[in-house]
Amino acid sequence: MNRSSVVSSDIRSIGYEPSTCTPEIEFHGGSVYQYAGVPPVEHSRLLAAGSKGTRFHEYTKDHFPCIRIA
Repeated sequence: MNRSSVVSSDIRSIGYEPSTCTPEIEFHGGSVYQYAGVPPVEHSRLLAAGSKGTRFHEYTKDHFPCIRIA
């Protein structure tokens, strides 16, 4: 999955696969996670957020199942 760099103190890059509603989030520490079933609107809100880390922690992290891939 292709990810794009973002400006965030917590998140390095974000990608999204619309066919499976799967975002992929890379953190500055090097870990990469994929989250299942995240609607496109929530992905758009994450990208538009002034604080991507805050948006992620409030609306994605503990609300969707995830797997660590790196």
